[in-house]
Amino acid sequence: MTLPHDEAAAPSNDLPGADAATLTIDLDALGANWRLLRDRSRDGACAAVVKANAYGTGIERAVPALAKAGCRTFFVAQVSEGRRVRRVDPAAEIYLLDGLPPGGAGELVAANLRPVLGSAEEVREWIAACGGSALPAALHVDTGMNRLGLPVEEALALAGEGAFAGLGDTLLMTHLVVAEDPGHPINARQAEAFRALMRAFPGARTSFANSSGGFLPDAPACDLARPGYSLYGGNPTPHHENPMRPVIRLEATILQVREIPAGAGAGYGTHWTAPGPRRLATIALGYADGYPRAAGGTDAKIAAGTPYGQALVGGVRCPFAGVLSMDLTILDVGDAPEASARRGETAVLIGDGLEIDEVGMRAGTIGYEILTGLGDRYRRVYVGDGSGAGG
Repeated sequence: MTLPHDEAAAPSNDLPGADAATLTIDLDALGANWRLLRDRSRDGACAAVVKANAYGTGIERAVPALAKAGCRTFFVAQVSEGRRVRRVDPAAEIYLLDGLPPGGAGELVAANLRPVLGSAEEVREWIAACGGSALPAALHVDTGMNRLGLPVEEALALAGEGAFAGLGDTLLMTHLVVAEDPGHPINARQAEAFRALMRAFPGARTSFANSSGGFLPDAPACDLARPGYSLYGGNPTPHHENPMRPVIRLEATILQVREIPAGAGAGYGTHWTAPGPRRLATIALGYADGYPRAAGGTDAKIAAGTPYGQALVGGVRCPFAGVLSMDLTILDVGDAPEASARRGETAVLIGDGLEIDEVGMRAGTIGYEILTGLGDRYRRVYVGDGSGAGG
């Protein structure tokens, strides 16, 4: 089935041509994933993290789909992302995860964005900028990440001094360090610390769970869950079957197929050598499209048993042959059906059982990086609107 290209999602007036790889984004699956996380959560409500252009899927299409599914609260990283969300959902609650930019309080007030305050200095600056209006904000307390946020002891001391009295509706939150590993002891320590904070901030709404945090058996029940990665098809329970529906599918056109003899090399630097007569297919996708160059297949990786990239051709897994080029990738299609491994056919890079987490692992990274690195050269196709059945 041929689906229309969404011109509104293109970065310019120059739309991708027939040579571009196709990224299909299933908005109904996105909505269904949000509803699943909402229903399985012990928290009172469920937000959605849509930073990094909604994890590469496009804020302007993902946010309305999530809103149609029922989402009312969104988290972004930067002010520009918050403005984009505000344009497509004027009524949403929008929190800025990176905190209050120095001197940026007025900008946030004007854009109706809520900062996630992570220091006493930020708290003071926000209260001063609100001019006595006590505008809403989140308060981030660091329970183990050592990145952003108030240390637990400082937050408790400041609460005792009444330092947060000038804040309006306050969301108390923390960031989990390793929630994807339920048995890690830091989860229990973070949960215990957050329960102490909940007692010290009796009037605040609370948020503890990220994507994986919603599956922790001892997580404190809070007012708001805030999943991100799992919404887009990532597995929040890596040691178990993925409960999420796949949201993206990436496929590229085969440009050329050739036969090579044993001992011939492929790709820059000839880091891959044909172990016998092989059939190679070159596809229209490379690292300029956001697919990691580190996914390339090399003799060294093969000898060491190190995983490397694969694509599906005619339903058969075909390994990458050589390093990725800027715009091209070579596949060993010797085991694929000949009718599928020919010019004009397609290879699937993500989808049909080749999940985003595995793609990340084979590139020596994580699925988060694969998603957020999705390039702007793809022909983007959107399916559904977030209201489809299945959630």
